[in-house]
Amino acid sequence: MEDRTCAERLHGSVTAASTTRTPDGAWVGVFKGIGLRYFSGLCLCLGLFLCLGLISPQVQARPYLPTYAQVKASYRASDLLILDRRGELIQRVRDNFHERRGDWLALHEISPALVRAVLLSEDRRFHDHEGVDWLAVGGAAWGRLIGKGRGGASTISMQVADLVQAHQRPKGGRDFLQKIDQMRRAGELEQGWSKQQILEAYLNLAPWRGELIGVDALSRVLFQKYASGLNLRESALAAAMLRSPNASAARLRERACALLQEMSAPHECKNLRDFVESVIARRSAPRWDAEGLAPHFARWVLSAKQDHQGGKQLITSLDAQLQRHVLAVLNRHLHALSSYNVRDGAVVVLDNMTGEVLAYVGSSGQLSDAPWVDHARALRQAGSTLKPFLYEQALEQRRLTAVSLLLDGPLDVDTGAGVYAPRNYNEGYAGWVSARNALASSLNVPAVRVLTMVGPEQFARRLTDLGLPLNHNGDFYGYSLALGSAEVTLLSLTNAYRALANLGGYSALTGTPAVAASTDRLRRVMAEGPAWIVGDILSDSQARARTFGLDSSLTTPFWTAVKTGTSKDMRDNWCIGFSARYTVGVWAGNSGGESMRHISGVSGAGPVWQDVMGYLHGEGTNASRPAMPSTIVSQKVRFDGVLEPTRIDHFLEGTEQSVIRLASNEDGRAKPSIVQPVDGTILALDPDIPPAHQRLQLVAAGLQGSKRGVEWRIGGTVIADQPVAMWMPSPGLHRIELTDAKGATLDSVHISVRGAAPKLK
Repeated sequence: MEDRTCAERLHGSVTAASTTRTPDGAWVGVFKGIGLRYFSGLCLCLGLFLCLGLISPQVQARPYLPTYAQVKASYRASDLLILDRRGELIQRVRDNFHERRGDWLALHEISPALVRAVLLSEDRRFHDHEGVDWLAVGGAAWGRLIGKGRGGASTISMQVADLVQAHQRPKGGRDFLQKIDQMRRAGELEQGWSKQQILEAYLNLAPWRGELIGVDALSRVLFQKYASGLNLRESALAAAMLRSPNASAARLRERACALLQEMSAPHECKNLRDFVESVIARRSAPRWDAEGLAPHFARWVLSAKQDHQGGKQLITSLDAQLQRHVLAVLNRHLHALSSYNVRDGAVVVLDNMTGEVLAYVGSSGQLSDAPWVDHARALRQAGSTLKPFLYEQALEQRRLTAVSLLLDGPLDVDTGAGVYAPRNYNEGYAGWVSARNALASSLNVPAVRVLTMVGPEQFARRLTDLGLPLNHNGDFYGYSLALGSAEVTLLSLTNAYRALANLGGYSALTGTPAVAASTDRLRRVMAEGPAWIVGDILSDSQARARTFGLDSSLTTPFWTAVKTGTSKDMRDNWCIGFSARYTVGVWAGNSGGESMRHISGVSGAGPVWQDVMGYLHGEGTNASRPAMPSTIVSQKVRFDGVLEPTRIDHFLEGTEQSVIRLASNEDGRAKPSIVQPVDGTILALDPDIPPAHQRLQLVAAGLQGSKRGVEWRIGGTVIADQPVAMWMPSPGLHRIELTDAKGATLDSVHISVRGAAPKLK
């Protein structure tokens, strides 16, 4: 009686008849009210049920009914709840594809209009009976006896008794024994559960439409709102679905309109047909609030865990507050870059020591042509972002130091597939530069020269050890591997840079909170000293000024080491860097591979990286650089004949130098040489092409700062007096000489020209 009063106070009385108990002395009036046939049917049913109940062993051995607390605790939604490191919900991922269940909702979280509609439709005397509505049973039994209809008399309590024990209605309906068992279980349920608990369980466990189970899934999928916000029309339609979850639209409309009239809202029947059809058309729609903060991260972290189940919670390493900031930063900068044909982006933030993923944005969302593609794990050409690992390996092998001089000039590398001729991003050349300046300024030709020292195969093995997903060996990529011809993912590349931040220590990433931060988890991939030197180079704003200037998006008020990269035809734009605590990787481009326009790492991905790194350290934070390893020696270095200032640089112990100068001839200058064509070049002439269009470019190097003249001679004849000249070749073997003004040979090459001489017109 106490339960009934509380329910009435919450939801109101359904009808006067359903909430008024009959005094003990008024049974004759009741019999007159319900009619002789209902009374007769009721007596018949009672007699049969009592007799069968006393003698039936099947009924006596009824199963144990769980408590309300047990049912609620065992409930499992169809979604796995992905939580951030502080327990905030960041994403829902569907895990059960047999049915769609939402969260368990308390009765006060469900619209009172829906509760009223369900009681009218399913169990008018719910608050008056004790599990079985004997008036409804009598009417149903009489109807069966006289052959008029097969009306059911199951109460909400009887249905919940089935639902909590996973009982299904047999085909063709229940027989007497099964009906008795259901009634007895309903009676037991009423003794152990309150009315509110029974009604709450029913709304959360009942099938509504198709695969939708429970009121939360129903409201968020079909009505695209919270269950607390369902109005009269929506509530009537939902209650109509309970009677027959797969009924036709016409049948649902008829039942919903009848309920609306009983709820004193006949005006809601207007245009009900269109409303019903639009609602049931959403039966496979996405959950209303399923988008979340980190859809791509959620799928990545689940791919590594095999023990998850729907309805459970998974605490991850992600920081929801940081994730929101990264999303906002990426969105803001991509809007600004839209005129440069940049629509997609991805950002990854890692904790250096633990390998925890703190932020993971796999797509630009609505800006993207493919928002569900995870660009953090998509294979993309790496560009110049692989250069730090190449220089580190060369330093480790002691093939060069940070002050070693590399020639940035035209280069043709003879390969098995032909001649590879790398070019710089700006199509210009810097001449002789130190390894520090070459790496910091991202010069291409010096990087290729370094790879000729290390070897493509050894470099490819090092990249694989760092977790980069190279699909081929070094010979497949050749010397273009120095310029990032291999395809990598943002996630793996950022983790490789994290290994640089950890001075060569590598470990796999984790999407769940690490037990403890420890260097014991790190596997040594690179030597500590060379990794420290490379980090120092990437933090040197003076060394990168040649290409990026002193004030760019790579500059931060605290210590950071950073590298940009742009792939062939401007399809991919990268900026990856680290501080002492964090590593941040940014990719920008287009999911379909379209080229960007007039963009580079410093203007595309760079500003995103700078904003995120600044947020991580806060304003005024002075993040110090990693401590110098004991294997590093600092030495003052002076450069002779090269345009680099005297400075203090860092060396692996035993490789330090104090003076750097070029190997020179008698006048102290670098020896001039022919860099194009390569010795042994074979040319083929086409007689159908005009001679003026068949010219060979002659290029000399080693002339920086030289005031003496040079001449090009072929067959003893001077054809030009400039370092770069054009010559119209003729068939035959030729010796090309580079001479000084007095005719002394400085360098020479031999080439072969084949084919018929073109006809002059």
